[in-house]
Amino acid sequence: MSTIIKETNILMNIDILHNEPIFPIGTAAKLLNISVHTLRMYEREGLIIPYKKETNQRAYSKADLERIMCIRKAINESKISINGIKTIYSLIPCWDIVKCSEEDRKVCESYNSHFKPCWSFNHPNTVCEGSDCRECDVYKNNENCGDVKELIKNISGDGK
Repeated sequence: MSTIIKETNILMNIDILHNEPIFPIGTAAKLLNISVHTLRMYEREGLIIPYKKETNQRAYSKADLERIMCIRKAINESKISINGIKTIYSLIPCWDIVKCSEEDRKVCESYNSHFKPCWSFNHPNTVCEGSDCRECDVYKNNENCGDVKELIKNISGDGK
């Protein structure tokens, strides 16, 4: 059994709310069998948005851990680079999910680029300005490896 499968089984058996950020960074790293440095690097690269307490300490939910397992699987098993993952995330049609206006799209860096996910940008003068990207449907509804593919299928009409 691969490490990813074992980690997924352990994670699924933890009885907590899916989006409740309760795991400190050290615990999350141990559960995922990776280093704290790697988690911070994923954050710096814009792949994840950990919850930050008032003390600025990071906390992770089951959903966060699932997203990280997906990222690890893409890197280790599918041999997709971090830049490749960022590009894939950038293809999520955030403008359609949050219902951006044409005016917002004209000035939105995320809409007009393809090199990092929308949650990695500031969003001045758009409907997303001042929003918590961690709570946005674009981010929180795409933590599972298959979610992005299903989203694209649904948009194209193939996921009926």
